[in-house]
Amino acid sequence: MPIWVDADACPIPVKEILYRAAHRAQVVTTLVANQGLRVPPSPFIKTQQVEKGFDVADHVIAQQVKPGDLVITGDIPLASWVIDAGGEALNPRGEIYTRETIQARLGMRNFMEELRSAGVQTGGPAPFNAADKQRFANALDKWLVRGKLS
Repeated sequence: MPIWVDADACPIPVKEILYRAAHRAQVVTTLVANQGLRVPPSPFIKTQQVEKGFDVADHVIAQQVKPGDLVITGDIPLASWVIDAGGEALNPRGEIYTRETIQARLGMRNFMEELRSAGVQTGGPAPFNAADKQRFANALDKWLVRGKLS
């Protein structure tokens, strides 16, 4: 049950939580990015640098994820691919994507993209905060405990 991280846009506090969790739970955690990453030395923390380009890291993760794996991403299409492959997807704000919620999220993402392409200013997500960090840590802990019980 490895963890894959869409690391290019992953907030630093989330990465720090993942580093501690990987070591504590002895779960292989691979950060995939199109740039070099500095990570703490650990046999459980790996990096995979991919070519620069639109969605390259997403495609690499989608090709490698297996049922039961966890993917950390805020990218809705990647989360959908992960769920279709039998994996689980968790965003950096602590929301677990499910088969029930991912279609609505894809629809909203596409709608917002249409608005932006029509010139409507939609704003961006709220800044990452301490409550987001805590929700993420709690959701990750639940996933880790569930994995140990199965």
